[in-house]
Amino acid sequence: MALTFSQIPVIDIGGLRSPHLSDRQAVAAEMRHASHQVGFFYIANHGIPAAAIAETVAQTKRFFDQPLAFKNTVNIARSSISRGYEAIGQQALDQTPDLKEGYYIGVDRGADDPLVQAGIPNHGANQWAALPGWREPLEAYFALMLNLSAQLTRALALSLDLDEHYFDAMMDNSMSVLRLLHYPPHPVGTLTDQLGCGAHTDWGCITILLQDQVGGLEVRNASGEWIPATPIPDTFVINLGDMMARWTNDYYQSTPHRVMNRSGNERYSIPFFFDPNYHALVECLPTCQRADHPPKYTPITAGAHIIEMYRKTYELTPSR
Repeated sequence: MALTFSQIPVIDIGGLRSPHLSDRQAVAAEMRHASHQVGFFYIANHGIPAAAIAETVAQTKRFFDQPLAFKNTVNIARSSISRGYEAIGQQALDQTPDLKEGYYIGVDRGADDPLVQAGIPNHGANQWAALPGWREPLEAYFALMLNLSAQLTRALALSLDLDEHYFDAMMDNSMSVLRLLHYPPHPVGTLTDQLGCGAHTDWGCITILLQDQVGGLEVRNASGEWIPATPIPDTFVINLGDMMARWTNDYYQSTPHRVMNRSGNERYSIPFFFDPNYHALVECLPTCQRADHPPKYTPITAGAHIIEMYRKTYELTPSR
């Protein structure tokens, strides 16, 4: 569980694009502190063009504004790997169904892709809504997120006293997923314990969250207090998932969080879940163990870890 904290730090990551190792190490040191103490942090000066962000948000709203019958033409029930539209109430991350609707987009792989032909779980084709000009900006944003994720992963390696490129070989053919989310205003008279998104930890490596200015995301500290992740313009919210906690012997935190949209307005958020390839080995890092602090977890592949988490949570085969 995350340590007791009262605010979520903001880190300027411009130094990660510097040719000087010392600049990248300075950012990594801030990330180490935030990852150990909180498990969440904002990143500023991230280098993602404002126009690409605005277009992604616009296309997200455009899809969710469509009639339910249209959205259901790409319902995840039509996909063998759970890509596409998820209606309000289809997911329950806590005790009651979530008050949100979503859309899952992964790495798009055709039938002739070697990983698809090998039958690797959760690898295959996306469903794309039949909206002209909709797919292309989302694919462009996905590519930008992959690049940003690589920068952050190398910084995390530095933060753990590892070679900067320690994780690189595990990051090809990533299992990453982009998720578009819409939270309608919380209805009056709804169950008091029903949330937009129930309390949970993320299962994978790194989450890069683009949230609008409505607010509603909260992060739980060790004292059980819910700390608001108040929207800050021109930033992303970063949090680490269970896979990174496992890699670091729980030195880095996978922190519980939730969403409740009490604003009375529509809320949109767009998380990008960055995970390594299916066969990447998740085992205690050499710098996160010692004789009096041995590994807590047995080694597992990234793919098996994700499947295990789905089975524990839903008793289902993987989706995201």
